[in-house]
Amino acid sequence: MGDDAQITALLDEIRDGNRDAVEELVPLLYRQLRLIASGYLRRERDGHTLEPTALVHEAYLRLLGHEEIAWQNRAHFLAVASQVMRRILTDHGRKRARAKRGGGGVLVTLNESLVGVGNRDLDVVAVDDALGALEQVDPELSRIVEMRFFGGMTVDETAEALGLSPRGVDRAWATARAWLQRELRSDVS
Repeated sequence: MGDDAQITALLDEIRDGNRDAVEELVPLLYRQLRLIASGYLRRERDGHTLEPTALVHEAYLRLLGHEEIAWQNRAHFLAVASQVMRRILTDHGRKRARAKRGGGGVLVTLNESLVGVGNRDLDVVAVDDALGALEQVDPELSRIVEMRFFGGMTVDETAEALGLSPRGVDRAWATARAWLQRELRSDVS
């Protein structure tokens, strides 16, 4: 059985309540989850208090606590994991900003080649707010940004997770980048 088929089978077992399957699943997905977490944290400013390992562990705890999720496959699990990690970092940024009474939020560096807003630091909360606004306009575009930019997923992985063609993901990715560029520039102005 290939890794993808084995992962899908283990995810089904976890959903069905087999806690032993978690022990088998962890080694199969840990490297990929750590890469996603590292991608998120690489965009954060120096001095961030979360490490990739802590982010992976927190996300894993949250993900595996939801046995009602009908995991489709590895790509689906990683897509949801990307969303959970973004939520953890955003919550962390909001708590830090509140602790400092409106200042000192967690900053994330956005790369011009990925989103089109220039290499500059933005508050992770502002990015989350922009993605929330995009989700209201087009939930699929928001999920594509989450998977591609934050989750580090390839076009093919994103297409598989969402049941789209790679060409459709490319077109949607271009649209989402343009929308976010406009939204984030107006947020800074």
